[in-house]
Amino acid sequence: MTFSIVACDLKEKTWGVAVASKFPAVGSVVPWAQADAGAVATQSFSNASFGPLGLQMMAGGVSAKETLAKLLMDDPGRELRQVGLVDAKGQAATFTGSGCFPWAGGVTGKGYAIQGNILASAKVVPAMEKKFLATKGDLPTRLYAALLAGDRAGGDKRGRQSAAIYVVKPNGGYGGFIDRWLDYRVDDHEDPVPRLGELIELHRLYFDQSSESERVSLKGKSLEQLTAILKREGYLKKSVTFQNAFTAFIGNENFEERADPNGQWIDKPVLKYLVKKFT
Repeated sequence: MTFSIVACDLKEKTWGVAVASKFPAVGSVVPWAQADAGAVATQSFSNASFGPLGLQMMAGGVSAKETLAKLLMDDPGRELRQVGLVDAKGQAATFTGSGCFPWAGGVTGKGYAIQGNILASAKVVPAMEKKFLATKGDLPTRLYAALLAGDRAGGDKRGRQSAAIYVVKPNGGYGGFIDRWLDYRVDDHEDPVPRLGELIELHRLYFDQSSESERVSLKGKSLEQLTAILKREGYLKKSVTFQNAFTAFIGNENFEERADPNGQWIDKPVLKYLVKKFT
């Protein structure tokens, strides 16, 4: 009872899944991914074991199509399943069992598999494919664009409830220790896909790195804006220097990666966000 896209960007070495459904916490069931192995979406009376088993096989060099065949081989409920896979080489496979509720089906192309069941119409999956292929940018951008296109084309005909995106790349996690780059879920919401987009934007705000050309020197207007915020929020007092107040404030707001601890500059998107938030 779900629609999803599984895809990769081999140039950037990223694999991921975006999914939405009239079902609570769809992100806890459907999306699975592992860097340098592939990604899996398992849905429609989901056999959740297809996620870890599929990744294990693809990590061992088994193609997406071969992995799909092996997953389905001994599954007595195979005709109720819907699965999409992309392997380490960008080969894709999708399967829709004969017992999936209509409209149900999927498409594949180079580096992607798109599938859905109990959809509002046969237009949902093509809308997702068209948007994914037309969108420029990194994999999360393209996955989300496709998911939003499917949602606005009707999505799950029963309504809306949850959405999720899960994207991996080597050393992509916080601090570079694991491969989990983006892992965001909207578990219960009246309009979950746009809310998921807001969370992705927050991720970019906190964890992206602006180019040096986007850095704003803390002088003139920018210094006045931040000084006013620091005073109003109680960081800048008579016995505290601007640098110490700024460092404490930036740490409390979790923007250590996007500002100079010595108080010389701040990334422009972060400054814009802070001024809007605190004034």
